[in-house]
Amino acid sequence: MQMLYDSESFVVLHLRPDMDPDASKDAAAADAPPQLPRHGFEIVDKRSGKEVYLDGSWAEMFQKQIIAWQQDAPTEEEVEDALERYAGLAQQPVVVH
Repeated sequence: MQMLYDSESFVVLHLRPDMDPDASKDAAAADAPPQLPRHGFEIVDKRSGKEVYLDGSWAEMFQKQIIAWQQDAPTEEEVEDALERYAGLAQQPVVVH
C-alpha cells in the first residue's frame, strides 16, 4: 500500500499485491489456488467518512488521471475537484479496526 495523496478532505492509496512480500509466502504456505494480482486505488473522503475502491477499468482510468497530473502539475483545487467526482461513488463507510 502506498499513500499517493493526503489533504484535509481526501486520502488516496494505491494498493498493489506485489508490494506485500509476505502475501505470496502466506498464499503458498496455505496451499491456496493462485490468484490474479490486482491493483486498485482507495479514495477516502474524510468529510463524509466514506471510501470507494477503484479496480479494473476504473483503476486504469484513475491511473491515467494520475499520469496526467504528473505531467501537468495541477493545483490542489484541480486535484480536489477530480477526487470529489470519484468520491460521489463512495458508499462504504470507513471502519477503523
